[in-house]
Amino acid sequence: MNKGKDLKPHIGIFGRTNNGKSSFINNLTGQRVAIVSDVPGTTTDPVKKSMEIFGIGPAIIIDTAGMDDESQLGKMRVEKTMDVLKLIDAAVLLISENRFDEPEIEMINSFAEFDIPFVVVHNKSDLEEIKLETIEKIRAFTTSAVIDFCSMTLNQNEELIEALKKTIPVTAYQKPSLFKGMIKDKDVVLLVTPIDSEAPDGRMILPQVMALRDVLDNHCICIIVRETELEDFFKLGIKPALVVTDSQAFKFVSSIVPKEIPLTGFSIAFARLKGNFEHFIKGTPAIDKLKNGDKVLILESCTHQVSCEDIGRHKLPDWIRKHTGKEIEFEIVAGIDNRSTINEKYALVIQCGGCVATEKQVVNKLKPFIEKGIPVTNYGMAIAWMNGIFTRATNMYRIPNPGIQAGDIDR
Repeated sequence: MNKGKDLKPHIGIFGRTNNGKSSFINNLTGQRVAIVSDVPGTTTDPVKKSMEIFGIGPAIIIDTAGMDDESQLGKMRVEKTMDVLKLIDAAVLLISENRFDEPEIEMINSFAEFDIPFVVVHNKSDLEEIKLETIEKIRAFTTSAVIDFCSMTLNQNEELIEALKKTIPVTAYQKPSLFKGMIKDKDVVLLVTPIDSEAPDGRMILPQVMALRDVLDNHCICIIVRETELEDFFKLGIKPALVVTDSQAFKFVSSIVPKEIPLTGFSIAFARLKGNFEHFIKGTPAIDKLKNGDKVLILESCTHQVSCEDIGRHKLPDWIRKHTGKEIEFEIVAGIDNRSTINEKYALVIQCGGCVATEKQVVNKLKPFIEKGIPVTNYGMAIAWMNGIFTRATNMYRIPNPGIQAGDIDR
């Protein structure tokens, strides 16, 4: 299962076979993370390493296989390398021996397709320094920083680190607040956290922990109850500025929380941060248009043990079938790679809250479906829609959307 640590900014290292990617990443991290060899194709699957970058903070560096390996096995390695594009916030394009030709140009085009900022590093400068004509060739395709570098020289990272700091989007390492603008200092925020068999023993799940921390970071008073004690809380006479609940408890919680108190869900709060909020708002009403035989794809960002109370694999499909009265076929894909699913026609795609994924990862995961015109939503919005509180649960986040019709407002 992915952990919260994977929310750090991801930086991918790309280049031809034996351009010195493994040596480069070992130099950058100051550790022997990747195997270094003169034998082409030593790096197979992408290798991740967590490190601290001064001025940025914790980051994950991903070493990839050579992008020019044309052997049968090499093509599979290159395919894995290209999958990394869906995960990263920035890239380093490593060249050497003043080679800048078709493979590098294709990679730059791939960076552009996924909107990935990058720097170009000419490695092995101890053997051959970068030439002016090479820089001019690079400049024909990009204005990104170009750095001459030697992986064998220690403590030569200042220029590189400075270039990375300017390249990585600030949003990748300065996390926006879940609730900023909705609450103010000293407000009372109530978190309603049901505990079922899916909850980890003796702990709270990650979205709840992250929401709790965000409330504290906003200098508010946080109160946490299970749904079974919600009515008891309101007997205390305290009026919270905001109530946030697990989406599967929406129906019960909304019946108790007074209408004048803003109510939303953990999953919806995370949707706001993951870059697809307006697409979710527009796509959610497609639930009511599902027909017999339609296929719905459910995307989970993590892998985990499944129980009969699993929301994505059991509860959500059951609720959708009951709500629509239709025979719907569901497919579940866990993890980041949903490449095998994007060419099939789905009536709807439902993304989990994405608490363990970065904004870039969620955006890239849903991008192929959005481009095909397939409606997308997420767990919280779908459940709010089916419980008739869609507008209430999303109103504090959104501006009027042309995809929502007047008849939908009561939801």
